[in-house]
Amino acid sequence: MSDLPNRVTFHEHGPREGFQIEDRQFPLARRVALVDAIAAAGVSRIQVASFVNPKVVPTMADARELFAAIEKRPGVRYTALWLSPWGFEQALATPQVDRYGNVVLYASNGFCLSNNNCTKLEARARLHEWTALYDDHGVALEQVYVLAAFGCNFEGEVPIAAVIDEVRFVVELCREQGRELPRIDLDDSMGWADPHTIRQRIGAVREAFPELEIGLHLHDTRGLGGACVFAALEMGVRHFDSSIGGLGGCPFARLKDRVAAGNICTEDMVFLCHELGIETGIDLEALIEAARLAEEIVGRPLMGRVMHSGSLAEYRAAAR
Repeated sequence: MSDLPNRVTFHEHGPREGFQIEDRQFPLARRVALVDAIAAAGVSRIQVASFVNPKVVPTMADARELFAAIEKRPGVRYTALWLSPWGFEQALATPQVDRYGNVVLYASNGFCLSNNNCTKLEARARLHEWTALYDDHGVALEQVYVLAAFGCNFEGEVPIAAVIDEVRFVVELCREQGRELPRIDLDDSMGWADPHTIRQRIGAVREAFPELEIGLHLHDTRGLGGACVFAALEMGVRHFDSSIGGLGGCPFARLKDRVAAGNICTEDMVFLCHELGIETGIDLEALIEAARLAEEIVGRPLMGRVMHSGSLAEYRAAAR
């Protein structure tokens, strides 16, 4: 337990990834209320929406209107996803977006073709274009995702060497360009990770590049999300993407049941951290209420556990 971090940061993806995968549009005012509730609970980074082709992802067509309707809270970063220069330009034109440079690379060619309509070598080539574009607009490159880092529904097992190759490409490019190294987020969009592979792959990246900060983007597709987070915490990982109520999933991951493909659940993972004595800066009880609001908005039971059972706070208070 000695390697547990003192503090963990959760980057909330529910308002974007959660609603992006739904097959219908939800009222803008209700989604704004959810973003506000998550921010009020103390979550410091919230991915509000994506700027992508509305014909492909129609549920994100009102991204600009959504950002415009939010009352931003001090100390909270309200971020967006973009996968193309067009999307980045849309974000630049939206005043409420907190911009930070991020790039997506792939350990699997099949998933890259499905998710980004290019090969993984083409995605690498675009990294040069992205760094130049970010530099032109004074946006720092903070984060690089390596998707399909644990396995792929299109290609099967993904070798560790394929993950290391993508990370090495980023490190060498940043060194050539004289820029600070970004955080590397290993992404398990298709639910292949387990505690062993979490330890194995984080360990491999750290052995090759001990100077890197590593984060995780995990899905609870097969019920191992919490176990994977615990394994990562034991290795000192401090940054996790998550979604309120366990919302989310990737619509391009060839999953049989999109409802069962959600991200790790924010309030459940906050509960885990608090039980382990790890600070998050989040009011768990307020976050549980936000999760119940998310469930009310989508109109079906969500996958989160703590939102339905409650935390242990009231039982501990009663015992005292």
